[in-house]
Amino acid sequence: MSSRLGEVAQHLATTRELAGVIAAMRGIAAARSREAQQRLLGVRAYAATLGQAIGEGLGLLGESERPAPLRNGMRNHLLLVFCAEQGFVGTFNERLLAVAAERLQALPGDLLVVGARGQISAAEHGLRAVWSAPMPIHPDEVQALAGRIAEAIYARLDPQVPTRVSLVHGVPGQPDGRDVLARSLLPFDYSRFPIARSGRPPLVNLEQGQLVAQLAEEYVYAELCEALMLSFAAENEARMHAMIAAQENIGRRREELQEQFRRIRQDEITDEIIELSSQRLF
Repeated sequence: MSSRLGEVAQHLATTRELAGVIAAMRGIAAARSREAQQRLLGVRAYAATLGQAIGEGLGLLGESERPAPLRNGMRNHLLLVFCAEQGFVGTFNERLLAVAAERLQALPGDLLVVGARGQISAAEHGLRAVWSAPMPIHPDEVQALAGRIAEAIYARLDPQVPTRVSLVHGVPGQPDGRDVLARSLLPFDYSRFPIARSGRPPLVNLEQGQLVAQLAEEYVYAELCEALMLSFAAENEARMHAMIAAQENIGRRREELQEQFRRIRQDEITDEIIELSSQRLF
């Protein structure tokens, strides 16, 4: 085998090995995304239970005692963006950070970033994060990180300064351009919970206003868990799509190399035949 033919054969072997690695990464990403979406059912059931409890707690309060909504006059802004922890996710981080930049332009404030790759991309786009943390690489790590994020947010809240806290994260299973969600986390919107008007109020051991406030904090924690789980699923879905595109590119490259291998091999056989025929003439 000539050196040229051997070189093409080596490239072919490399593409086969790379195709195997890409297929494995695609399978892992798909499994992780599916697992995260399954766990969302539990997170949302927990949030629904908390929401019902908040409605019952509000029903224990008089109308003047219920928390008043804070809709205007926000003077501070904390924006938390959930990006990818690992690579091979295409433009996933760029789309998230573009939305984050728009939100910060509308209401300036501090940026908090989750995800190592997102931290790098944010710096490249001139966005400085005041707080950062790694994104979980397994759904089991979501609850602990949600607690850390909640602590970081509450540590930056000033009771004297009305502050809006916003989230920007990915959403799996959405068409292109609709897979990024931006939503408000704080101030807490009590109006979304229907007030329970039961003739038989629940028994409580805490002061009613304190009970409602603690339930609201727990609901915020549940929302952070949901956002993390959605982002985890979306990151792995983006990686899965990137691996599908890579597989298609590898397939085309392998076909080109196989065609090149056949052409070179045919040329060598033709040269050998011509050489042998020439030797017989003499």
